[in-house]
Amino acid sequence: MKALDIKPGGTYVDGTLGGGGHASGIAERIGPSGTLIGIDRDQDAIDAATKKLEEYPCRKILVKNRYSNIKEILEQEGIDKIDGALLDIGVSSYQLDDPDRGFSYQQDAPLDMRMNRDDPMSAWEVVNTYSEDELAGIIKSYGEERWARRIASFIVKERKSAPIETTGRLTEIIKAAIPASARREGPHPAKRTFQAIRIEVNDELGELKKACDDYCDVLAGGGRLCIITFHSLEDRIVKEAFARRLDPCTCPKDLPVCVCGKKADVRKVTGKPTVASNEELEENPRARSAKMRALEKL
Repeated sequence: MKALDIKPGGTYVDGTLGGGGHASGIAERIGPSGTLIGIDRDQDAIDAATKKLEEYPCRKILVKNRYSNIKEILEQEGIDKIDGALLDIGVSSYQLDDPDRGFSYQQDAPLDMRMNRDDPMSAWEVVNTYSEDELAGIIKSYGEERWARRIASFIVKERKSAPIETTGRLTEIIKAAIPASARREGPHPAKRTFQAIRIEVNDELGELKKACDDYCDVLAGGGRLCIITFHSLEDRIVKEAFARRLDPCTCPKDLPVCVCGKKADVRKVTGKPTVASNEELEENPRARSAKMRALEKL
């Protein structure tokens, strides 16, 4: 909330509405004359946030859509510029805590992982129809899992006898694939693979890449964009996108002066990314890997 520097009466976007936690903080600060635009592709999240936000008198526009479609959403609402936006990337606690959604490796549920239940492809299709090479590729790239090839091999072998239907069975296969010595240290053995499959199902990295520039484009002067990420792939995308915006010059490096004429239209709000304090981590261990970066439109 501090990084957003919220002005009463302003127009702000929570692009990852979830259960409405961040949106409530924004709604409280913009007051009755402000406008809150909440975006989520999960209708359950829209419904939950609608109830949570009832007490706030500001104008509320809650939209079921992908946050990356911000320009289209603003055009539909007749809004030209916004005073700030927050993106909290990845699966929400609201979704993670619902065992029926299939996001968690700690609860047995049907393989789903769709942020939008209307999307055609679920985790079931990824696990049961992708080739071994495709599985190994996404687990390696999106999960940064050193045992990706072995996990993919075990999945393909196991699904030959019967389709893999549940998160519980997938977790057991992953555990069997990772050597016992490697399982004894680090995070839960299924964490990286579940992350990779979820990212693939929801095209999370593609959406983030598109959003970084589009949100900067629609900020009014003095408006701020804050993005919270939870793993290195997401943070790298944001860091590189912000760097390009801060230094848009396309001239060859050996030129003594800039001739392309491209100038930065943003400034950094945060130098190094902001991370959770020890006090916050005690209350919310899920914030352990969170990093927030922020820009301000000139």
